[in-house]
Amino acid sequence: MNRLDELRHVAGLVGITLGHHDAFGVWHEPGEEALSRLIAALGLPEEPHAAAEAIAAETHGLPLGVPPLWIVAAEVPNPVLRLRLPHGVEAANWQLTSEDGARTSGSCDGDSLVLPAGLGPGYYQLDLRAAGQDATTTVAVAPPSAYLPPELGDGARAWGLTTQMYGLRSGRSWGIGDFGDLGRLAAAAGSLGAATLGLNPLHALFAAEPRHISPYSPSSRSRLDYLYIDVTAVPGFTKADMPDAAALARLGATGEVDHAAVAAAKRPILEILFRKLRGGRSRALKAFRQFQAGGGRALASFAIFEALHEHFYGSEGRFSWRDWPEPMRDPHSPAVAAFARDHAQRVEFFEFLQWEADRQLALAAKAGGDAGLKVGLYRDAAVGVNPDGAAAWADQELLSPGASVGAPPDPLSRAGQNWGLAPINPLVLRRRGFTPFIDLLRANMRHAGILRIDHAMSLQRLYWIPSGMEGSAGAYVAYPFWELLRLTALESHRYRCAVIGEDLGTVPEGFRETLRAANILSYRVVHFERRWHEGATYIPPAEYLPLAAASAATHDLASLKGYWLGRDIEWRRRLGLYPDEAAEATEIGERHRDRRMMLEALAREGLIAWDRFAEFLPDGGEPVYTDEFGDAIHAYLARSQARLMLVQLEDVVGEAEQANLPGTTDAHPNWRRRITRTLEDVLTGPELARVAALMERERGK
Repeated sequence: MNRLDELRHVAGLVGITLGHHDAFGVWHEPGEEALSRLIAALGLPEEPHAAAEAIAAETHGLPLGVPPLWIVAAEVPNPVLRLRLPHGVEAANWQLTSEDGARTSGSCDGDSLVLPAGLGPGYYQLDLRAAGQDATTTVAVAPPSAYLPPELGDGARAWGLTTQMYGLRSGRSWGIGDFGDLGRLAAAAGSLGAATLGLNPLHALFAAEPRHISPYSPSSRSRLDYLYIDVTAVPGFTKADMPDAAALARLGATGEVDHAAVAAAKRPILEILFRKLRGGRSRALKAFRQFQAGGGRALASFAIFEALHEHFYGSEGRFSWRDWPEPMRDPHSPAVAAFARDHAQRVEFFEFLQWEADRQLALAAKAGGDAGLKVGLYRDAAVGVNPDGAAAWADQELLSPGASVGAPPDPLSRAGQNWGLAPINPLVLRRRGFTPFIDLLRANMRHAGILRIDHAMSLQRLYWIPSGMEGSAGAYVAYPFWELLRLTALESHRYRCAVIGEDLGTVPEGFRETLRAANILSYRVVHFERRWHEGATYIPPAEYLPLAAASAATHDLASLKGYWLGRDIEWRRRLGLYPDEAAEATEIGERHRDRRMMLEALAREGLIAWDRFAEFLPDGGEPVYTDEFGDAIHAYLARSQARLMLVQLEDVVGEAEQANLPGTTDAHPNWRRRITRTLEDVLTGPELARVAALMERERGK
């Protein structure tokens, strides 16, 4: 067997696929160098024989053959666990302890342990003893499907509002949408009949560098972005703490979020309020101490990273922790512990920011619920983290440093996409008993009624690109799909939080059907809901998948108005994103075709008269967008069978620009655009009320 064959053998053992088709149908196979690097990125020896031995040794080294977490199906009456008893030993004693402390014990003959009947969903500690050997594991009894509230159950026709939270503009916020704005919008949406309010990821970015702004490239997915704190709502705030009125006015007048200026305005006041809190004996201080204690080591580690990042980036310009002095790169080193002791108050400040962000998010969620937002907030979990951030520093074994997440060649990038995110090592994830995944779900289901999993295909596979190689040189790495799906369902029930799987793009065969069986809503965007075999005509509302969230667009697509007017095409032309003139001409032609087909679809539903097409698509002229046309699209989606229909606030007020233009960073104002209307204007104006009435009329049928 030559080296390439040996590498392929090891790849098969660890779930690295040996070939895949890209979006154009071209077959790709990872070469020898790519396979070698990917195997090393999984933490295995570079030499194939040694890697295979390491895999076998780990499997056989489990005490009594017991993995760190044993997931069993809740629907199985008497789950059976397979043990690996020492040679000549035929029995083992066991004790099962539930989360409330109830104990059951017994013994098993042979290597089959039959658990007691009637175990409810949850986590149990299983202690085993056989011939002097002890083993302890967690047994997760997991349901087959995720939680669905009545509002999203069979026959449901709920609707929700979505927005980019940073883009909210109000007369009282400081240059960026904040949790105070969120509470007011959530309450308004609930009072108008919306079931949910959807948000961009609220993940923590980099406090020391506010110009790193992509919510999908966070420092940590388990912490919150402190810039969303409403400073005026922090305990202890008084008018005397208010910054210069002229500076706030300048922040409020900008059309784009100036994250550095927002941070410069908020941070000094937050520092003052933190010192006030520490110097008093208030109920707020007690609540903060309880939050600290509950956050434990994970919260402390994040705060230590923030303090270290502030120190090294602020004084020396070292953004990546990989450029720090070697002792500081190890979160468990004596040097890091000494730094944390010497800068204890600074570390505590960053814990304070997390406490206040969490407190205000909880209040916003409550404001929505009290006003009738029956399902609650809809949060979004990004597919990965920035390799230079807190999560990657804190757990360098879990987050593979030798590869990044991306996508194989597709129409958006013929060379493949590299998203620059650190992938989770599935071998370590299993070794850790899936605890990091469980913690991630819990952090993002907190204060939420729906969790959207970005690029949900990551539950089954992720496209890994070896560091330093081209995007087309990567390969798919398999993840323990059944286990992750079961744990998602279990945590969904525990938090009473529904799940949406963002399943756009290259989707594995059978993936959507598996999600559907698990009660995870599919994500359906009107532009992609086509009968491609019939000239790409739009699917009528009656044929939409019921277990779905239907939307007119996403943050990566043009708004309704922008799509109709071709603003996204204009941007790509302006920035030279088309590979050639033919590609640009093709998209222009397809957009013209799609506009005509959309009008025909609306006409078939009686939402636009057949003889009025020229009003919206004049012969030889530019397309025309009106509120009436936008309402027709929303009515079309509202008539669909999808149990949840989502309306972008940006579409309600007729924004022409999109939040993010894929394939760009600074050339397009990604993640910076603010809504052109103030929140006060939106909540008192006619547009939101009109769309809400349309939803009530169409969804109530």
